[in-house]
Amino acid sequence: MAENIRLRRVESSIQNEIGMMILRQMIKDPRVTETMTVTRVEVSKDIAYAKVYISSLAGEHSLEEGVQALNHAAGFIQARVARQIKTKNTPKLRFFEDHSIELGVEMTRKLEELDR
Repeated sequence: MAENIRLRRVESSIQNEIGMMILRQMIKDPRVTETMTVTRVEVSKDIAYAKVYISSLAGEHSLEEGVQALNHAAGFIQARVARQIKTKNTPKLRFFEDHSIELGVEMTRKLEELDR
C-alpha cells in the first residue's frame, strides 16, 4: 500500500516537472511546443523506468516530432527531474504519444452529430 502511494507521488512529481519544463520552453528543440501536455506517467515498481505520455493540440505530425525531440533530450530532462524530486534513483525516461485527447474530441463530435 505504502509502495503504491510512493509510486503515485513519484509519477506526479515527474509529470509536474516535465510539464513545467515544456511550458517554460526549457527544452530548446523547436519541435517541443507549448501545445504539448504530459497526460500521464507510469513508473516501474523499482523506479528504474518511467513511461511519459504526451499529447498535443497541434496535430498528429507535430506530436510525433515532439515526442522524438523529447526522447532525444531525455538525458537532459532526466537530470533536471533528478534535481527536483528526492529519490535514491531517478527513473530512465521514455516518451510516448498519447492520442486519448484526440479520441475524446472525436467521440464528443460524433455524439453531438447524433443529437442533431
